[in-house]
Amino acid sequence: MLDSNYSEMKKKNGVNIMLFVLIIILIGILSCSRGTKNQSEGILLQTDRDFSAMSVKKGMHKAYLNYVAEEGVILRNNSFPEKSKKMIEERFSEKGDSAFVSSWEPMFEKISASGDMGYTYGIHTNTNKKTGEITKGTYVTIWQKQPDGSWKFVLESNNQGLSESSE
Repeated sequence: MLDSNYSEMKKKNGVNIMLFVLIIILIGILSCSRGTKNQSEGILLQTDRDFSAMSVKKGMHKAYLNYVAEEGVILRNNSFPEKSKKMIEERFSEKGDSAFVSSWEPMFEKISASGDMGYTYGIHTNTNKKTGEITKGTYVTIWQKQPDGSWKFVLESNNQGLSESSE
């Protein structure tokens, strides 16, 4: 009888230990999933702000060439799409960007469930250095996570036309 109780108690302890280990594993998996989501939250807003800061500090052209993916596309009014970093670089070499300051402030980000694509949108401001004239508009940037973990834009588009009272 004593051997029977001991054997039964040993089985219960084994089941309890396995259940405890399973619960610990599930908690670990769930906390890792949440941690990944929280870690990426805000990353595109910060990347977009860094992109804007570089534009203000070093010029819009350098900033765009730093943040565009190799196959990135820019869409602009009255222009065909600029498709690829090389094409964008050629376009920028024909035009200067020292007469104005271009900056923007992202208002929203969304990252895909897979964590490799996302977008931001917000308000951009161009200031003419000579006249002080300010023009504003809206923009959207679609981002792709690169193999090195950085984010580069694959599509960027903006439009002009906000008045000061639009804010």
